Amino acid sequence: MESLAPLAEKIAALLIARNETIAVAESSTGGLIAAALLAVPGASAYFIGGAVVYTKQSRAALLGIGDADMKGLRPSTEAYALLGARRVRDAMKATWGLGETGATGPSGNRYGDAAGHSCIAVAGPLERAVTLETGSADRAANMQAFAKRALEFLADVLAAGR
Repeated sequence: MESLAPLAEKIAALLIARNETIAVAESSTGGLIAAALLAVPGASAYFIGGAVVYTKQSRAALLGIGDADMKGLRPSTEAYALLGARRVRDAMKATWGLGETGATGPSGNRYGDAAGHSCIAVAGPLERAVTLETGSADRAANMQAFAKRALEFLADVLAAGR
């Protein structure tokens, strides 16, 4: 988690300076994104909350995403990550929402994505999504790589949103 600290500090500074907030819905990172953001002293000024949305059951319970919302939409896509980002932002009344979904490994997910696949989205005054493919089947390394890319991406979107 140490490698995530400089990114989280940059994000915290941007959000605090603009009096903005963030909420996180992550899946394959297992809480690493939220943990990095919360590790920065003063996180209560910008971090509203987060959820690890790992299953269909948690998707419905935590984000209110039901079967009707998933018509024509497949998990582990940029569109699904964006839906998660929007839902967590709206549910927590944050300025920004971050959604992450993917396949950490050692095998791919049930939707046909290979291990090392992650989709990350940010929803707020700007909306953007990106896909990361590490090409690795190392579960722990992928979790770290996904969290790092999510924080990098969030910092880039926040900087563009000025």
